[in-house]
Amino acid sequence: MNRRLFVALSLFWIALTQVVEGCTIPVFRYALDRWEADRFKLVLPAEVAAKPEMVDLMRPLRAGGKANLDIVTDRSGQTKAATLFFPRDEAQAAWSGELSSASLAELLDSPGRKQLLKHILEGDSVTWVLVDGATPTDEESAQRISKRLAFLEQAAALPIQDPNDPDSQLGPGPELRLKFQVLRLRQDEAAEKPLIAMLAGPKGRVDAKRPFAAAVFGRGRVLGAWQLDELDDAGLEDACMFLIGRCSCRLKNENPGWDLLMNVDWPKRLEETQQARKNPIKAAEAVSPVASSNEIMVPETAKLTAEPLPAASGIQGTPWMLWSGVGLLGLVAVMLMRRS
Repeated sequence: MNRRLFVALSLFWIALTQVVEGCTIPVFRYALDRWEADRFKLVLPAEVAAKPEMVDLMRPLRAGGKANLDIVTDRSGQTKAATLFFPRDEAQAAWSGELSSASLAELLDSPGRKQLLKHILEGDSVTWVLVDGATPTDEESAQRISKRLAFLEQAAALPIQDPNDPDSQLGPGPELRLKFQVLRLRQDEAAEKPLIAMLAGPKGRVDAKRPFAAAVFGRGRVLGAWQLDELDDAGLEDACMFLIGRCSCRLKNENPGWDLLMNVDWPKRLEETQQARKNPIKAAEAVSPVASSNEIMVPETAKLTAEPLPAASGIQGTPWMLWSGVGLLGLVAVMLMRRS
């Protein structure tokens, strides 16, 4: 083999290995390890913010609180009531009303979010939250989705992890596993109204008054929300396969979805979960002790009409330009071989 041919084949192999190997961490775990939750904005009218009881109530949140929340005082007089806005989106409020210790507690946490946290810290890949009215039709949808997810758990697989690959090192947290969960919330649950509004998403992604489903992963990130009567098997599979596929895009803002407001110190909880894995006796202390009565089983089928998802796994997630380069290098190698 002459030198030119050796160089050409070496370049071809380098390009091929760079394309194929890459980061093998699944999207859902990469998000848990590395994506900080976007911050909501709670805007207070100046007269409300000045009340002594409100100053005391806001102090723990202003001084490095755990929640992904910023507190802003509106001195222009335009804000008439306390209003919670989605991150980077003040066109639609997630909540608005009279702020008190009770209403603030419901904004920051709820039984549904405690259950979501439990699933996340147990290592579940994605939790499908079904918001419905528990009608016979809703029950059929829940059964269908549960069966389909159970099938996907058996048929799918996570990317193979190389513990020696520096680009694919997992952060502290639960054991990496493939598990799909379902959490059902009633549309009329007063304690879950803020959460339901957040799950429905900014700019009215779905009609929250009609049954819908939302896929939650990472640090409380919603991949998307879909009306239950539009969620078919193909859509359900597409969303799940994207989340368990290797993370082809490492920038959070280039991936679809939005975040929930959660009152969680993620680095601390993930580190506690990691330590609990080493000491199973303390495992119960590392996971939120929540057994919400809202939880019902897990979900089978769907027609996703959402924004197109980025390619998630293996060769399908590889940019076409890289493969074009690989093909060109292969052609050069063949030409050099013929000349030699």
